[in-house]
Formats: sequence, C-alpha cells, structure tokens
Amino acid sequence: MDGPGFMASLVAGGVAGVSVDLILFPLDTIKTRLQSPQGFNKAGGFRGIYAGVPSAAVGSFPNAAAFFITYEYVKWFLHTDSSSYLTPMKHMLAASAGEVVACLIRVPSEVVKQRAQVSASTRTFQIFSNILYEEGIQGLYRGYKSTVLREIPFSLVQFPLWESLKALWSWRQDHVVDSWQSAVCGAFAGGFAAAVTTPLDVAKTRIMLAKAGSSTANGNVLSALHGVWQSQGLAGDHVPGIFLQEQSSGLPLERVSSCLDFRRLSWQCRLLILMPSWITYLMVVFVYLWQF
Repeated sequence: MDGPGFMASLVAGGVAGVSVDLILFPLDTIKTRLQSPQGFNKAGGFRGIYAGVPSAAVGSFPNAAAFFITYEYVKWFLHTDSSSYLTPMKHMLAASAGEVVACLIRVPSEVVKQRAQVSASTRTFQIFSNILYEEGIQGLYRGYKSTVLREIPFSLVQFPLWESLKALWSWRQDHVVDSWQSAVCGAFAGGFAAAVTTPLDVAKTRIMLAKAGSSTANGNVLSALHGVWQSQGLAGDHVPGIFLQEQSSGLPLERVSSCLDFRRLSWQCRLLILMPSWITYLMVVFVYLWQF
C-alpha cells in the first residue's frame, strides 16, 4: 500500500470509528445493560446512557484505524483480478486479519466501557484503576478470545457481502458507488451478519462483566452461552437486537446488538428502542428499491 493509501485508511477509518461510536453510544449502552446478568433496570435503565463514553472516545480512533489499515493492506497484499472467484476469500482474510489486530486495542477499551455502562455511578478512570489493581493487565484483556471469536465470523459475513453488493451496484449503474450507496450496502450486510453472530456477542458481554474468579470470567464461550440458555433461554429475545445492530452497520465498525431482557420492558420502552432502527431499515429498503 502506498503512502497516500495508508494515510487515507488511517484517517478515514479513525474518523468513521469515532463518529459511529459517539453517535450511537446511547444505543450501545442500552444493549450492554440488556445483555448484563443483572438485567436492564438494575444495570441503570435509561439513566446515565453516556456512562463509559471516555473509554469509547479514547479507543475508537486507534481501534478503527488499526482495522482499516490492516484490512486495506491485506487486500493489497493478496491482490487478485477483480473478476477472480478468489475475491471473496481475499475479503474474508483481510477482514479477519483486521479484527485480530484491532481487538488488541478494542478489548481493553470495551472492558472498561461495558463495566462503566452497568455502573453509571462509578467514574471510568476508577473502573480502569480497579481492573488493574484487582486483575492486572490480563484483566483488561478478559474476553479477548470471545471478542475475536465474535468479530471474525461477523466480518467473514459482512465484508464479502458488503464488497459484493457494492460491486453489483457499481455494475448496474456503470460507475463506482457513492458514499451513501456504500452505507446502504453496509447496512444490509451488517444486518445479516448481526443475525448470525448475536449469541456470540451476548457471550462476550457476559464474560467481560463477570466477577473476577467466577466460572464465566474464565472466558469459556460455550460455558457463558450455556449459562444464558439455562437462566433465560432463547425465546426470540435477540430479534430486536438485530435491528439495533443493523442501524450501526452502515459504517462497518463497532456494532450494537442483542437484547436479552426485551420482554421485561414496557411497550413504550420497546417502541423507543425499535423506532429509530425500523425507520433506518425502511429508508434503506426504499432507497435500494428506488435505485434499481
């Protein structure tokens, strides 16, 4: 990758990451509290929905920049003819490599952020200090394996589909897609990927929020999922989370996802959570159908 391409990926990826994380942070807080073991209301409800935002602000730019630099570099390194049947494989490998690298930055930020989101009365820096004091550096990387295990399947689904939709749209209109068209493709790709990986995101959240020394804190994804299944079951509770996650996927970075305690909310709360996502979804469908 040449100098301008490197810098473009660095700046564009970083700015996009910060924008998405900060704009959609309230939805991310709602998602984390819905996924938390204590339930939505005990985790804070709709109070302090910007708790943990300093951690997200600090980690967003380097996390997103690291992903897109790695993604673009691996695509360049594995350069193939655009019509090659290996192109989807190239996008899968590039996205997987990007996630592995980005998670080195994302996981510490995510651990601090999620704990702050379910403990709104505690300052973010105090949570960071407590983690270092009680668990050391390894405490900041609790959930790294589960995060990678969730992010790689997400990217394996999202990015090849995103690239394919952009290529199809470009072919239909005889020129490269515009930014808003790329966002539409990203929304469709992200929504589909969300439906596949929501359970893994639930496991990641449970592992990061678990008390030190507990069985869930050991990082075993299957054990975490089994605990969720025993205590709350499936019951379709992750369906609204798919739409929450799709809303953030127009720019393919940090994603919000599933809702475990959705049925416990009043219908007013359900409407408040779902309305922006449904509006976004309907707008995407309308624009897509209008274009073709």
